[in-house]
Amino acid sequence: MYYARGFYGYGFDPLYILVIIMGILCMVASSRVSSVYKKYARIRSRSNMTGAQVAMEILRRNGITDVSVRHVSGNLTDHFDPRTKTVNLSDATYDSPSVAAVGVAAHECGHVCQHEFGYLPLKIRTAIVPAASIGSKAGIPILILGMFLSMPFLIKIGIWVFSLAVLFQVVTLPVEFDASRRALVMLDEYGILDQEELSHSKKVLSAAAMTYVASAASAVVQLLRLVLLNGRRRD
Repeated sequence: MYYARGFYGYGFDPLYILVIIMGILCMVASSRVSSVYKKYARIRSRSNMTGAQVAMEILRRNGITDVSVRHVSGNLTDHFDPRTKTVNLSDATYDSPSVAAVGVAAHECGHVCQHEFGYLPLKIRTAIVPAASIGSKAGIPILILGMFLSMPFLIKIGIWVFSLAVLFQVVTLPVEFDASRRALVMLDEYGILDQEELSHSKKVLSAAAMTYVASAASAVVQLLRLVLLNGRRRD
């Protein structure tokens, strides 16, 4: 009976409240990155280089000739795709000379440098992508099925599978922070932004990083809750 109360909310579950709080923090972080980007998207960099030009310049400076820069639709859909070796910059970044766009473009090139020079956390994240994809899609359904069928081993499998998705979120943190660090160093060393502009770009990248922190923390709390609830069931 305690098992049923724990999972379906008839008993006090402080971790469930924490899960809700973390979900709210994720929404706040996402809203903040949009507002911070919009603020600094209105400030044109003195170099007047667009996001695309900055990306190409950084690639050239690092001797990377097999990665191309592409324009993709959407807002803040910027990403580096190692499979196609493309830096994909969104509508708000590709043609914009703002300090926000320059920072985001440099961040994606930071990922390129990580890939090119064998950054270990990126290698780990890339290796667990297939398992993490399965974990994010199948972990909770397997766990619920185990609950419905009263099959403890299936519940454990669901938790372990879900933990792969959580691991991906955690490993993503050093990858994202390092890409931003590389971006700011390159923008400074290559003279693309001055010190005041660097501080603006840093605020944009820091706001974006907080979305990853909030997502990872939320996933960890959710996993911890599932593990504890399963432990209560056995008791």
